[in-house]
Amino acid sequence: MHNDPELNGKYLGTITQDFVKVADILKESAYQIRVRKFSDYPIFAISKVELPIGKLLIGQKDISIQWNYYASFLDEFIQRKLIANEAVQLFTKAYKNPDEYCCLFVVDKEFTNFVFLPYPED
Repeated sequence: MHNDPELNGKYLGTITQDFVKVADILKESAYQIRVRKFSDYPIFAISKVELPIGKLLIGQKDISIQWNYYASFLDEFIQRKLIANEAVQLFTKAYKNPDEYCCLFVVDKEFTNFVFLPYPED
C-alpha cells in the first residue's frame, strides 16, 4: 500500500458521496464509543473490500454506497501496530473534535491514510 498525504479528487469524490449518506450513523457511533468509555478517539476504517479492522458498521450491500465502514478506535490501531507507540501523541494532537469531524482511515489499493471530514451541518 502506498501512503499519500494528499487526498486526490478521485477519492474525495467517492468518499464524500458516501459520507453524506452515512454521516449521521457515524456521528452517533462516534458519540456512543466516547460516552460508553471505549475511547476518546473513534476511528472509522473504510474500504471497498473486507477489512480485519474494527466491526462492520455499514456495508456496501446495506445501502447504496461504495465503501464499507468499520467502527474502531485508537487502542485497536495501536494494538495492530497501525499507529506506532511513538506516533500516538502526534495522532492525538492531530485528531479533530469528534463532535464536528469524522476520523476515517481510508484503505484502498492506491491510497491508505487518515482523513478528517466535517459532519454536514443540519
